[in-house]
Amino acid sequence: MTRPLRLGVLTGGGDCPGLNALIRGLVRRGAHEFGHEFVGIENGYMGLCEPELVRPLGVEDTRGILPKGGTILGTSNRANPFAYALREGDHWVERDVSDRVLRRCEELGLDGLVTIGGDGTLSIGHRLAEKGLKVVGCPKTIDNDLSGTDQTFGFDTARLIVTEALDRLHSTAESHDRVMVVEIMGRHAGFLTLDSGIAGGADVILLPEIPYRVESIVEKIRRRATRRRSFSIIAISEGAFPEGGTLAVMEKAEDIPGRGVVRLGGAGKVCADLLARHIDAEIRVTVLGHLQRGGSPSAADRVLATRYGCKVLDLVRDGQWGHMVALRNNAIVAVPLSESRKERRVDPHGELVRFAKSMGIGFGD
Repeated sequence: MTRPLRLGVLTGGGDCPGLNALIRGLVRRGAHEFGHEFVGIENGYMGLCEPELVRPLGVEDTRGILPKGGTILGTSNRANPFAYALREGDHWVERDVSDRVLRRCEELGLDGLVTIGGDGTLSIGHRLAEKGLKVVGCPKTIDNDLSGTDQTFGFDTARLIVTEALDRLHSTAESHDRVMVVEIMGRHAGFLTLDSGIAGGADVILLPEIPYRVESIVEKIRRRATRRRSFSIIAISEGAFPEGGTLAVMEKAEDIPGRGVVRLGGAGKVCADLLARHIDAEIRVTVLGHLQRGGSPSAADRVLATRYGCKVLDLVRDGQWGHMVALRNNAIVAVPLSESRKERRVDPHGELVRFAKSMGIGFGD
């Protein structure tokens, strides 16, 4: 039996359904079985870089949060302590304040830190662990692109939301014989677009892993136009791009202090504009955006997130710092945090893509 510990908890990166379910499982098991005390770190790593962004996190705080989307702790994808945005004079600069994070954890009397997030959040956790901080991680992302785990929570809910959107667009597309281009989240990995595209009956699925040829999509649309009702549904990842082209970028990294990444957007419009040169049909673009992140988590995501939250306490008990929990072959296991730095991609020659093609779905290749 491990002695009661004082553990910090933070949620970083983009929000996703299931975060509160994980916090609930973590705090409830931690308090009831181990007698642990928890400290909520607000707004991701920002809560360890700025003063007065921490609060007690007890069982009472977890009541009623299971069906809630988002995170009761708040989150941030701009709070990398190794490149933290600080205002100096009239401009922003990025500074390494990781030593400040270590000091803050010591001031708070933390025995360890539970960090919940995607590749960015967990990679930061890994770097802090290398500096001596006791860290354990829980993977989440609607993109499902972390190689260390078979599935991340948040993915199933987002897949349901996108599938429902495609279902709804079918009726209006068919009524007007329109080509509907639906832009779906997925910076470099197309798992969400692939799964929901198949589930939602898309005619064309465009992924970051498969640069598309406009001619191939035009041919697919024209073949469908010979039918009595000539509409088409195109599901496109925000990171998809035409062969020989580049990503559609809304803002560059230097425009977003502390992010270190570009903000993508406009892939659907790029595709629609290219298609408009070749077909006469009306084309409409729908950008689902942050609708995919919001709302109540599905039952599957609630269960997976709860399993993660409970299992991470086993890692703490066993002293497996520097590791994260992961789903492998339907078992929750511990893997090194370094695994979070390896990104997973859709296999263009994998089974799901192959089966989709065999049913007549186009991929623009």
